[in-house]
Amino acid sequence: MSSPRELVVALVQMCSTDDVAGNCDYAERQLIQCAQKGARWVLFPENVCYLRKEGEQVDWTEALTREIVARFCQLAERWNVYILLGSIPEPDPASTRLYNSSVLISPRGEVTANYRKLHLFDAVLPDGQLLVESKFVEPGNELIWADVDGVKAGLTICYDLRFPELYRALTFGGAAIITVPSAFTVPTGQAHWEVLLRARAIENQVFILAPAQTGQHSERRSSFGHSLIVGPWGDVIAAAGQEETIVWATLDLEQIRKVRQRMPCLEHRRFQVSGPHVHVSSPQGV
Repeated sequence: MSSPRELVVALVQMCSTDDVAGNCDYAERQLIQCAQKGARWVLFPENVCYLRKEGEQVDWTEALTREIVARFCQLAERWNVYILLGSIPEPDPASTRLYNSSVLISPRGEVTANYRKLHLFDAVLPDGQLLVESKFVEPGNELIWADVDGVKAGLTICYDLRFPELYRALTFGGAAIITVPSAFTVPTGQAHWEVLLRARAIENQVFILAPAQTGQHSERRSSFGHSLIVGPWGDVIAAAGQEETIVWATLDLEQIRKVRQRMPCLEHRRFQVSGPHVHVSSPQGV
């Protein structure tokens, strides 16, 4: 199957809470709106179905074979769209912790990719707030690519954005698009969100799709918002503010070839990364 030259995408920016039913109902309404307006791929932020109060134990998880994912599989098939559930808490049978998992669903109503977040956000914010994701979350250990209408997409989540080697590996594995569903904090978002997203796009000459959580989730937790779609030249194609909204774009996949031809940085690299687990030499075609 040949790759399409255009792909219509819609990023849902929302304010999730610990109300699973309410979050999923809101996501469904937004999904239907996107599908009715012609989106082929609808992307949701990190913690789309459940966002715990900061400091509290995660008290809701669900295996990918259970009701919530099944509900969105049915919606994907009914509306003939791809869906990215930016992340959901997936139980780890071998641990008391869980995985922060980004799930891609095809228009056939099937889960075709599941990326478990590699890098966990353990940090002290400028205001002194301590965030320890690893207290509840088990890190994943695999890079994941997915097929969207013949276009190869690499999956990441939020804090992964600060690790450029991950994005380079996804690009050299053939990714034309990299997804970054997120729940960036307000201080880190104000300082670094846009510049990091644009840097990852520029470095790798790929499209970046970054649906974000926004607003006040609970008394002690809020997110920055500002969902972004960035092109392979580093240009901001579409952006949100801090409101709950939908960000749209029609991606012209031919831009990747043109940008890489004009500025062949990936071919000009003077070193190879090699070792017992990784060998990177040249990018695959898109």
